[in-house]
This record gives sequence, C-alpha cells and structure tokens, in this order.
Amino acid sequence: MITILNMILKMEQGKRMILGIDGLSRSGKTTLVKNIEHQLQEMNKNVCIFHIDDYIVERKRRYNTGCEEWYEYYSLQWDVEWLKENFFKKLKASTELSLLKYETISDTQRAQNVKLPDTCLIIIEGVFLQRSEWRAFFDYMIYVDCSRDKRFKRESAGTQNNLKKFSERYWKAEDYYVETVLPMELANLVIIN
Repeated sequence: MITILNMILKMEQGKRMILGIDGLSRSGKTTLVKNIEHQLQEMNKNVCIFHIDDYIVERKRRYNTGCEEWYEYYSLQWDVEWLKENFFKKLKASTELSLLKYETISDTQRAQNVKLPDTCLIIIEGVFLQRSEWRAFFDYMIYVDCSRDKRFKRESAGTQNNLKKFSERYWKAEDYYVETVLPMELANLVIIN
C-alpha cells in the first residue's frame, strides 16, 4: 500500500491516475477499495471509484446466447469494446463521462453522467480488468488473489447450492482468464487474501 500512497502523493495537479483492483469474484477487491478510499479521504485527496459490474449488459445479451456459459460470462457480460471507447479512453481526457449503468431490477441500462475532478485517483474494481482491450489504460494494477475454496465460502448459502452454474459459467471463465491473460504476472502488486 505504501507504493499506492507514494503514487498519490506524487500526483500532479490537473492529472488523473488510474488504479485497477483486479481479482476473481469474492476475492476481497471491494473491501480493499473501501480501505484505500478511506485513507484517501483522510488525506483530502479526490478519488473516483468505478465497479466494472455496474456496467454489465442486459441478461438477454449474456445468457442463453447459444455460446458456452463460461464464454458468455467472460466475453459477453460487458460490452468490452464500448467500454474501451466510451469509458477507458476518456478517463484522463474528459471532464464528464456518459456511461450506461446496469439496473438489476429492470434488467436495463440507463444513462449515467459522471463528472471527474481535474486531479484525482480513479479506482476501477472488478474481474477480468487485465484483458487485452483494457490493460493499457491503467497506471497501476493490483491483483487480489484468493483461493477458490475461500471465495466460494463467501457466497450465500443459496448461491452455493447452484454448483453447476459455478462449474460451467464462473470457474471455467476464471480459469480461462488466469491461464491466458496471466493476471498475477501482469499486475504491479499481488495481494494474497
């Protein structure tokens, strides 16, 4: 964490830095982000936090598409190219972002405008952040590593009962990501949780 704090202290006026908090589901990413946010608030530093899961697409675009379930989760859960063009590419240059935020209850995306301070740390938290389409936009990347057993125990009892969904959808996608993208090797810092 000292590296991150040093990075923030060196941040130039009028500049933005982008920090990625990558890791598989239930690895502890959100808790880490909350801790960093708290420290930055105590230092009176501007921070903007984005959870990549807020920008998933509607269910019809990511379920029952005819593709394998793991592929739907890894490749269709987000509109990867749209986010690259309308989110990642604009983080440092634009003062306002026009995004499509997912609404769970209505299963729709609604327009969201986000104003960005001239000087701030932008934290993006989520799974699969180091995919090739997005990785170059980050100034610093943390990967939170946590065993599958430990992560699975953090799921609700009801969710744990759907083992087929985990084995066919989530775990296969996670294995694909870990084996092809090599996120632990690409990250600037790996935190074992």
